[in-house]
Amino acid sequence: MIVLLSDPRVHAVPVRESGEPLVRLGEEFGSARALVRRSLADRLRAARADLPRGIGIRVQEGHRSPLDQAGIIRDYSARLRRIHPAIDADRLRTLTSRFVSPLEVAPHVAGAAVDLTLVDADGLDLDLGTPIDATPEQSDGGCYFAATGIGDVAVRNRALLGNALAPAGFVNYPTEWWHWSYGDRYWALMTSAPAAVFGPVDALEVVA
Repeated sequence: MIVLLSDPRVHAVPVRESGEPLVRLGEEFGSARALVRRSLADRLRAARADLPRGIGIRVQEGHRSPLDQAGIIRDYSARLRRIHPAIDADRLRTLTSRFVSPLEVAPHVAGAAVDLTLVDADGLDLDLGTPIDATPEQSDGGCYFAATGIGDVAVRNRALLGNALAPAGFVNYPTEWWHWSYGDRYWALMTSAPAAVFGPVDALEVVA
């Protein structure tokens, strides 16, 4: 079974903040120049080096402010309420967490997650089955990493992505093929680490 970010076990993971600063990714990871924790950037470089020649990684988003996180939660929850008018609060929170994390455990707010895809030598996105940020409703479940029916090329590219990122220490959020994290509460739970090493961080804490 997939463990969602709304699961109480994620919230129960302690945080032992390392104090590691945010850094800005270089142009080799795309024009977004996303902010991430320093060791996450190091691990991204290791993953990129492990890809076949001519294949790169484009990072669309890294650190996200609490305000932006809350806005995504609000908008997606409202969309789900329109689809499921009789839904109760607990079920709504669960369904919402397939696409956006509850604020208190959000990996992006900790600077511990990236939304990314693979690109070719010209910087063009490879086929990963769905666009980044396709909701479960929009993609008919195709956004799940292990989704079927997305085409053989997309399946191979997702495997290529996972085979580079997992050995570098990243954990995928299985409802979003593009979301990978390191050091946050979800990562700690999935890897049996005793605690998360990254909690919420201010984007002003940038060193490069």
